[in-house]
Order: sequence, then C-alpha cells, then structure tokens
Amino acid sequence: MSDFEMMDCLIIGSGPAGYTAAIYAARADMKPVMYQGLQPGGQLTTTNEVENFPGYPEGVTGPEMMLQLEAQAKRFDTDVRSGFITKVDFSGDVHKCWADDGTEIHAQTVIISTGASAKYLGLESEQHYLQIGGGVSACAVCDGFFYRGQETVIVGAGDSACEEAHYLSKLCTKVTMLVRRDEFRASKIMEERVKGTDNIEILFNTETEEVLGDGNGVTGVRVRNNKSGEINEIPCTGFFVAIGHKPNTDIFKDYIHLDETGYILYEEPGTSKTNVPGVFVAGDAADKTYRQAVTAAGTGCIAALDAERYLAAKGH
Repeated sequence: MSDFEMMDCLIIGSGPAGYTAAIYAARADMKPVMYQGLQPGGQLTTTNEVENFPGYPEGVTGPEMMLQLEAQAKRFDTDVRSGFITKVDFSGDVHKCWADDGTEIHAQTVIISTGASAKYLGLESEQHYLQIGGGVSACAVCDGFFYRGQETVIVGAGDSACEEAHYLSKLCTKVTMLVRRDEFRASKIMEERVKGTDNIEILFNTETEEVLGDGNGVTGVRVRNNKSGEINEIPCTGFFVAIGHKPNTDIFKDYIHLDETGYILYEEPGTSKTNVPGVFVAGDAADKTYRQAVTAAGTGCIAALDAERYLAAKGH
C-alpha cells in the first residue's frame, strides 16, 4: 500500500478565497493544508494597486496584500505549501489528491479555490506593460479608476466587454472598443447600451497589432482593419482586455459538475457545496459574474464554514 497523508481539510489554490478559507478553517481547528498553486496569491499578484478592498484606506499593492493574507493564515497554523495538485479522485468517501511532488493526500474535506485566469491576446508588447503595471489590465472595475479623465481602449465583443466599456465610459473621456468581427457576441440590451453611449466609439473588424508605449506606460494601440487591411494608431493610456477568463478547473472535470465554459456549479445556491459531498468551492473557479477580491474572500469564509459543518455532522 502506498504511503499517504491524512487530513481534515485540504485547500487547493491561494488568493483571497483560499487564504480566507484557511483563516476560518484554521481557527475552527481543522488544521488546513494549502497548496498554493502555480500562481501563489492568484490573479491579484498581477495587480499593482488595490484600492477597493475594505480596510486599506491608502490602498495596497496586490502582491503585498497576498503576503499579508498568507501571514494571517500561517498565524493560525495553516500548513501553506508551495506546489500544486496535479490529479484528484473524488469517487469515494475519502477525497484523494496528488501533489506535483508525488505526495498522496486523503482529505475529509476539500476546498477548491483555484481561481480563473484572464485571457490575453498574447502580444509581446501587451505582456510587457501588463507585467510592469504600465497600462494593461483585464479588469475595468478593478483598474478603471486610475484612468479617470483619460482615453482608453478595450478589446472584446461579449457581455462583459460591453459592461466594462460602459463602466469605463463613466470615468474616461473616450473609450474605443475593438471588435474583431462585424458584430457583437453580447446580448442585444448590452449592445444597445454601448452603442447609445456618446463617448464610446466602436470599431468593428478591428484587431490589435501592437500596444504602443514609452517603456514605462501605454501611449496608444496600433490596430488593423481585417477587411480593408488599413492600419491606424489610437492614442490611449489604458488598454483593457475583456475576451474572457478560463477557470482553472480541468483536473476536477471527471468528478465535479462544470458549466459549458468550465466554471464549477454550486449544488445548492447560497452555499459553497459542489455535487461531491465534502468538496466545496470558493472564489473565481465558480464566480464568473463578480470576480472581485472581496467577493472571493466572502466565498472563502462560506466554504470553510460549510466544510466545518460537514465534518461536525460526520462526528469529527
């Protein structure tokens, strides 16, 4: 028989959801073990300034906030491990998981907080300004505030792109929306909303060639009309990408109910329960609507409380 580790609570993934779940689980004496995942701290580690999380009147950088959350989880003796879970087997009463170093884990409860990854265009210039925090973002609600009174460009054609463009239009002098095809993918109501907003200009059949900048920040975007081949440069200080997110849930798909895009479905709305008893979900692996640090933290709390109740009902 192979060696394995037994535990009451395994948390897969870090970020606001995972760390909040860890804080609650640890304080309930569940002795949680957390595997941080490929991106310790999650999406917030790519965010320079976080100004909308309660309790930080001066704002905080994303990486700094994650280090503080990690320290708080460790203060209550969460076993935080670098590394990630590569495989799971949720077919039995005990939830089996395997880590990248070969460790086999048998957990009474599992909290999935693997998050989602924003999709980007993949341009070298886009990644450069994303990494230095110089004007590229995948979240208008998070970062739009920094572009008040400025001109921005947003790429995307779905409901969330329209929603984000409309949000930016309230803050920015001008928003240029780049749509790759000759029509939106968004619902009619969202499409009409952006079309009816004076300071949103929509360019159809338009693709991004390059994000332009001065080395420190974005100064514009070079675009190409994919019908006429015409090249144009649009001045802007902010470049927003709203082409969707991919939830990091592939390893669970054989056991956990997912929607058509891979988000984990709640078994009971208003809880963190999945279709597998003893397996709970928190944060952006299930949330495709709000995707905020504060909502992720809230669901982390819910998942830990649900896991605690599950263990209590089993006599733990």
